[in-house]
Amino acid sequence: MGASSKYWKICRISLKSETDAYEYCLVPTAQEFVHKQVPNSQNEDMQAALNSYFYGNNSTVDTTSRALAGLCLRCYVSDPILKACKKIDNLFSGEKQFTYQDLLPFVLNDDGQTLVILDRDGKTQLILDDLGEVKTTAYKFFTVEILRTFKHNSSRRMSLDNWAYLQTRQNPELKNFLSEFGFKALSDWALLNRAKAKQLERLSSRSRTSVEIFHAVYRRDRFGQRQAGVRKCPDPSSAQLQEMLTLLQERKVIINSPVELMKELKQIATELRQYDIWSYRESLDIYDPDTGSYTPRADLPTDSLNELDVERRELMDFLHQQLKLALAGAIEQEIRASITKLEKSKTYAPLAKQFIPGLQLYYCQGLSLKEIAPLLGMSSWAQARRVLNPGDLLNKVRAACVEQVLDKTLEKARDKGLTKIPPEPDYLKTLLEQIKDFVDEEVFSEAVEEIQAGKNREMNSLYAQQLRLYFEQHIINTYQESRHG
Repeated sequence: MGASSKYWKICRISLKSETDAYEYCLVPTAQEFVHKQVPNSQNEDMQAALNSYFYGNNSTVDTTSRALAGLCLRCYVSDPILKACKKIDNLFSGEKQFTYQDLLPFVLNDDGQTLVILDRDGKTQLILDDLGEVKTTAYKFFTVEILRTFKHNSSRRMSLDNWAYLQTRQNPELKNFLSEFGFKALSDWALLNRAKAKQLERLSSRSRTSVEIFHAVYRRDRFGQRQAGVRKCPDPSSAQLQEMLTLLQERKVIINSPVELMKELKQIATELRQYDIWSYRESLDIYDPDTGSYTPRADLPTDSLNELDVERRELMDFLHQQLKLALAGAIEQEIRASITKLEKSKTYAPLAKQFIPGLQLYYCQGLSLKEIAPLLGMSSWAQARRVLNPGDLLNKVRAACVEQVLDKTLEKARDKGLTKIPPEPDYLKTLLEQIKDFVDEEVFSEAVEEIQAGKNREMNSLYAQQLRLYFEQHIINTYQESRHG
């Protein structure tokens, strides 16, 4: 499909073919608008012109022209939406039970006909009826949501292709679907079985050896199980565990029993699950401290996003890496601080030991504070809130993350000669606001929305996932301490 035709051909779910999941449909009104309003323009100039019309940069632009320009841009972003779905399909191994076709209904929901604009604040979709009247609508096109959130005027913006691609990967409905069928639903044994060299690089030498031995025994037998029609990865058998222990001993890795080996393998699976969580969210654009702007990652092909090879991607960019480290550390730090504070309280000291179990019920089982209170021997919802207070914990973790990422970024800027230590007040203020926006967009905005959701909340944010990883580690540590105590 030619560069210009991307603005008047929309990718839609195929309604005609039973074999083809999608089709590109000509949108005559969009084609006519491009030829009439932005003729003979190159792709970047054409997109800039369409942005000017759609986002109302020119006060003389009428409502219909804004809507038609938006229709052209909706056609354009439909293609990276499709590519993102195909890439998500490729990100998961053979253990998954879905294909990219299953993802399309969540994000390719644009009819390519309805005219849509944004309200004055740029926050709400409004439709134009046949008479040109503006009306509110409860139905939202995902293509328009991509345009609504696109920072078209920012000097540090992503390309529209990359923004559409990233927003598709972070679409809430897709994430809910993937939480059921994607990597979060994989068993520990499936995660270990599919672990690749890139993931193993991040493990300790001992853990790498354990996974290699696991592969030598479990993968060998897993092939036969697949041949026999066993789809899910079963728990390792006693014979398999005993064989692994023998092979590990030959590699100078001493583990005393099958039970200890199971615990250690589960801990490694937790680390791999964390890798999946973060690599799945890896940004397509990297912050360049030399220029102060975001640029596409060097490993991104320039012509086809769906050709990305997850096994060859580079390490996360600096800010994402620092946020990852800060989030894990801040959660552990603030949970310990909260427990210590409770232990020193005359009123709540007896309930200090219920702090982690209460958070587990909240974030792992989705129970409300009202439901948690009687389970943990608390007198009321109010007491559960004062003891657990998930919102206060979230705020403290956020503040700690902002502080750590800011400190590391300032160190980086100093090393690059971009600022002095201490930095100029204006520089520090601007950088602080940018980092707050960054950590909120990546982690905490979604986490706050979860807490505020009320009944039937879905705890799928990165913050919630990281808390669950902490709980798993806490259980392992408690078990090990009890054995050696």
